[in-house]
Amino acid sequence: MSSLTIKDLEKLQTEHPDYRMELVGGNIVVMSPSGYESEEVATEAARLLGNWIKPRQLGRVTCSGAGFILPNSDIRAPDVSFVLAERLRKSPRSFAELAPDLMVEVKSPSDSVKSLRTKIEEFLAVGTKVGILINPEKHIVEIYRSGQDVVILGDGDVLTITDLLPGWSVAIADLWSPEFE
Repeated sequence: MSSLTIKDLEKLQTEHPDYRMELVGGNIVVMSPSGYESEEVATEAARLLGNWIKPRQLGRVTCSGAGFILPNSDIRAPDVSFVLAERLRKSPRSFAELAPDLMVEVKSPSDSVKSLRTKIEEFLAVGTKVGILINPEKHIVEIYRSGQDVVILGDGDVLTITDLLPGWSVAIADLWSPEFE
């Protein structure tokens, strides 16, 4: 079978708008819905990033609905992404044709940690500077950078990304879903 293209993905997405899809290695991958908790954690991560980034006009933060045409021709959509302002001065109507500077994946019950780590490594290989894996089940955050050891943080630690966002920080414990009395 021949490899599928961006046009094939756009056509399928138009025909099936209720499905989130990615183009990976010439194959269409249908993304399953997230669990509630993982989506809440991804939303909180995006909110914390966006609330700090927007007033400083540092760039753009998007969630899983925003697709990126990566330099390897894959179309991927991280749970949360950040692109520096100088790399994306105006939002494209369709997919952004670049790798985000920062991408975040949040493990949902249907995800395997191995596949999320692989996705992060694939983003780093095409130019993403920082990849973050958030695991709400274990209260662990893993930070990936090309050619560096993985940094693992847990409750009591503070997440910073000084190379991309000097001055921004968030307590790991603030990422998790609250429990109401």
